[in-house]
Amino acid sequence: MSKMRVERIDDSEIEKRGIRSWPVWEKGVSKFDWSYGEKETCYILEGRARVMSSDGQEKIEFAQGDLVTFSEDLECRWDIIEPIKKHYRMG
Repeated sequence: MSKMRVERIDDSEIEKRGIRSWPVWEKGVSKFDWSYGEKETCYILEGRARVMSSDGQEKIEFAQGDLVTFSEDLECRWDIIEPIKKHYRMG
C-alpha cells in the first residue's frame, strides 16, 4: 500500500474540506530527512518538491495545485526544488 499520494482537486473540493483555513507552512530550497508520526494532508500553494521514502520504494513529485497525503508511519527525504508554501492538516 502506498504511503504517499498526489491528486488534483477542484475549487469546490477545496471549499468542502475547508483547506483555506488550515495552517500554512513554508520552506526554501533544501533537502532534509523527515518522519511522520501521524497522517498529513497538504495542499500546495506554491513551489515544487520531490519526496522519496527512506527505503527507496516510493517517490513522488508535486507542485502548485496538488493535494498530497503522507501516511503516519512514513520516513522519507524531502528535496524542495522551488520554495514551498502549503496548507496542511495533521490526522
